[in-house]
Amino acid sequence: MQIRKTLLAVCCLLLLPAFAAAQEFPAKPIKLIVPFPAGGPNDIIARLVGQRMSELTRQPVVIDNRGGQAGVLGTDAVAKAAPDGYTIGIVSASALVINPSMEKVPYDVEKDFAPVTLVVTVPEMLVVASNVPASNMAELVALAKAQPGKLNFASAGVGGLPHLAGELFKLTAKVDIVHVPYRGAAPAINDLLGQQVQMTFLDLPVILPHIRSGSLRPIALGAPARAPTAPDVPTTAEVGMPDLRIENWYGLIAPGGTPPAIVASLNRIATTAMNDPGVKEKLADQGLTVVGDAPEHFRAFIGSEFVKWEKVIKDAGLAAAK
Repeated sequence: MQIRKTLLAVCCLLLLPAFAAAQEFPAKPIKLIVPFPAGGPNDIIARLVGQRMSELTRQPVVIDNRGGQAGVLGTDAVAKAAPDGYTIGIVSASALVINPSMEKVPYDVEKDFAPVTLVVTVPEMLVVASNVPASNMAELVALAKAQPGKLNFASAGVGGLPHLAGELFKLTAKVDIVHVPYRGAAPAINDLLGQQVQMTFLDLPVILPHIRSGSLRPIALGAPARAPTAPDVPTTAEVGMPDLRIENWYGLIAPGGTPPAIVASLNRIATTAMNDPGVKEKLADQGLTVVGDAPEHFRAFIGSEFVKWEKVIKDAGLAAAK
């Protein structure tokens, strides 16, 4: 009995520094790495949630945009950071699911990250440039089939969800269109507005302003139901392509090895920020659905996404030798 009490006392003493750190956290600014250029969906969400996190903690949450390789470069910066909770990242399916399934990446998704929370889900929308002579899915498919290899689609980078969305569209509609990757959503949209590319799948909040202004023409939304922010745009199921359901997601991660107590603190701060009425309303206005789950649930969700997109990657012949 005495030995058991002694061991218990030793364990408590060993845990005290972790508990103390969690109680004091954060004691300095938090860096939030956005692995895409400013103006994209990751950036929009990070700034909204990060600002409220800063207000709650009374510590700056500094946005650090590090674009490149469909989010891999910025995500790797999170993996290489000190596991103390003061460097975190916002990630999407591209860096944590799709790219690791397609090619060798410089991090191990299972070991190098501590999932914090799934922040939001968001549907992808298919839009075309204003000079494309198609106003609905049937006309767009007919146009692509009449000109095999002549039309192209932009994406935010090789291996991103918009890229996979375009590949799934090719497989589903049986059309031959050419992929044109960019370093983020913003430059892809710029060339779409300039009519240098014909179409793209991108997150609803990024596309929405251009739909409202009439500069881009919506074709379909890859969600189970129409979006309140774009009620006139049909879903892919409504236009006869139920398998073309595509929803992106964004979540917060910390470096692997971050103490569980610190991860729990980050989860509490982030979910409180996300569920702030003002933040939640702004996210909803852009077609985003706030989630805010536990770290273990987010980890399980990431695993399920691997399974979901592996088939598309295989069928499209996108996997490279690792």
